[in-house]
Amino acid sequence: MTENVVKDQPGEGRLAHAPSDHPPVARAKVGVVLANLGTPDATDYWSMRRYLNEFLSDKRVVDYAGWKWQPLLQLIILTKRPFSSGKAYRGIWNNEKNESPLLTTTRAQTEKMTARLKALYGDDVEVDFCMRYGNPSTESVLTRLKEKGCERIVFFPLYPQYGSPTTATANDQAFRTLMKMKWQPYIRTVPAYFDHPDYIQALANSVQEAYDGFSTRPTKLVASYHGVPERYLMEGDPYHCQCQKTTRLLREKLGFSKEEVDTAFQSQFGPEKWVGPQTVKHVAELAEQGHKHIAIMSPAFSSDCVETLEEIEEEIRDSFMEAGGETFSYIPCLNDRDDHIEALLGVINNELAGWLSAP
Repeated sequence: MTENVVKDQPGEGRLAHAPSDHPPVARAKVGVVLANLGTPDATDYWSMRRYLNEFLSDKRVVDYAGWKWQPLLQLIILTKRPFSSGKAYRGIWNNEKNESPLLTTTRAQTEKMTARLKALYGDDVEVDFCMRYGNPSTESVLTRLKEKGCERIVFFPLYPQYGSPTTATANDQAFRTLMKMKWQPYIRTVPAYFDHPDYIQALANSVQEAYDGFSTRPTKLVASYHGVPERYLMEGDPYHCQCQKTTRLLREKLGFSKEEVDTAFQSQFGPEKWVGPQTVKHVAELAEQGHKHIAIMSPAFSSDCVETLEEIEEEIRDSFMEAGGETFSYIPCLNDRDDHIEALLGVINNELAGWLSAP
């Protein structure tokens, strides 16, 4: 797509001294890409299989030897899992737009970010979003921005806490795209923002607003993060530590006691030991200890998705209620809240330093 692309012709702009047969060159801009995990195109078996195959074949996600993992994946897992995953997605699907909630929210975030950045930098900036798995693909978006004249790109994986299976694989895919380009744009990847004051404030705002609306105060707030194998922590991945710090900073911002806030990890699979405690078991234990009303949130997700809308709202909720709990309150992700967008804008502006200056 090259719509609305302004190009210098030979004899004008940057091509003022170029020969008449020089190809037109788009006027230089800076691109900003918001990168999220991914989404299937639909919920049918083959759409789910394509998506899951791309996701579960990523060596950052499952780092077992290919000779061992791929036969298991192709012959067993991808024979059955597209059915169960498709059912989960159908339960949360945005039927009006015929897309996943993650796609809907990421587009909304991008539209708000576009408005804010255009207000600051005008037509010197282009904003878009991509998915690591599924569509719009990282390659298609980076290629489109390059065609629009983006010679410098800020690539922003929307994961507050750095993780090899999330942040690193998003960056990997961006770099793979650059490898195919004759003229590569300069690129900056955005670091983790797990302790950024504006991000912590936005989380605190969402909790306080939720608590203000409850008829009874929860006796426990559970910050549930996506899990990783414990081996990743031992091998140097900082994700677990950054999750713990996010929870601590959030608790301090809220003025809650240590006894009021727990950290837990969800979405475990496979035979390995994962970091814990496991959310689905932890909430049951809280109910058995006498906690009748708990609140739960997912600080690691920038947008609500199948892990929050289906796993937390159904499986983890059921675990708490079946163990004797009475009120289970899910606090949504930050999504396209204005304070979230402002927090992300602050991170982006820091990375744009030296490339763009606000008028």
